[in-house]
Amino acid sequence: MKYILADKNLVVAGRCFEGFPLLIGPDGRRMEPAQDFLWDVIASNGRIESKRSWDVYGRAMYDFFAFVMTNGLDWKAPAQDGIPTALEAWRDWSLATAGLSKSTINHRLRTIHRFYQWAVLKKHLAELPFEYNEVHTLRTDPGFLGHVDRRGGRVASPQFMLKQPKEEIRFLSKEQLAVGLADLRERNLTHALMFELMARTGLRQIEMRTFPDAYVFDPSRRKDLDPARKIRVAISPRDMEIKWSKPREIDVPYDLMERLWEYSLRHRQRRADNRADGQEFPHLFLTEQGKPYTKQAVGDIFRKLAHRVGFEITAHMLRHSYATYLLWSLRKSKTFEGEPLLYVRDRMGHSDVSTTTVYLHLINRLEGSLVLAHEDEIDAIFNAKHGPTEGTHSETPQVVSA
Repeated sequence: MKYILADKNLVVAGRCFEGFPLLIGPDGRRMEPAQDFLWDVIASNGRIESKRSWDVYGRAMYDFFAFVMTNGLDWKAPAQDGIPTALEAWRDWSLATAGLSKSTINHRLRTIHRFYQWAVLKKHLAELPFEYNEVHTLRTDPGFLGHVDRRGGRVASPQFMLKQPKEEIRFLSKEQLAVGLADLRERNLTHALMFELMARTGLRQIEMRTFPDAYVFDPSRRKDLDPARKIRVAISPRDMEIKWSKPREIDVPYDLMERLWEYSLRHRQRRADNRADGQEFPHLFLTEQGKPYTKQAVGDIFRKLAHRVGFEITAHMLRHSYATYLLWSLRKSKTFEGEPLLYVRDRMGHSDVSTTTVYLHLINRLEGSLVLAHEDEIDAIFNAKHGPTEGTHSETPQVVSA
């Protein structure tokens, strides 16, 4: 069995499906019904627009069916006493032999669970070969198990899911942010601005890597923009990679937009000119070879940074830090009139406010035992090189749209 991604020649009804996952069986034909499932959930209903998500779905299906075929298992076989189903055998192999984390395995299991539901609807199966457990949930959106009856905050979950311990949210102290930023500013301007953009807007790593150069402008030429207010920027999956392909708005500090504009004009352009074949990319941040950064490249940057500064520091910790300090600041503000949780949810791009409440639980637990910096103190760190700009940031997030 082979797994490949379609090239630009895969065109259906006038639409190009470059990057669509293809599952090829030993006979050289497409692997059914797995391939039909991928077509239905990705192409037919149009709900999954991100090519990155296409690959996630495709690899989960490939991994499961390659295991099934290699071990001569029947994916349709119901559970029997003492004999694991194909799904359970794959889960246990992924954990014990492949050494995958429980979160990664559960993520893949959700895709295969969706496949089994689809298989019943399409009459490939008479019934599901597994049962459900009733569990508590804080989520308010229908989500993945929306078809299942929920009562009083309880929802049915497939029995084959692995139990995961709650992961502690890790964020950086004010001092750690300052140390990390200072190190990068001494070594690489591009890396320092990547660090700053994530820490001050809450962008995910992939969102930062694909952030378009076209979103950056000279704020001083806009007479309607006030340096004392943040600039609201609408980000769209048409221009960059966004989780779940869901558009949202972020608030970019005025001084950061100034630095990004100067970087775009000078430093980025020099990197773009280094591209030997002349190919152009829309990304703001480019490597010295004029190419977009990969996930692995950013991971390497932070691993080396952590080694140099002597404490753990990751791209996702910057996102957690942004949400933690922003929520803390809004809750302490006497002038902010909105709902802090909803404001942070919208900036972070969470699909449900229950995801955002983890930061509320965090600061409630830390309050009294750890002094957290306010958002304006965090902003001062990033302005330290040029000297803090008096009055450029307020505790209440006043914004103006770009």
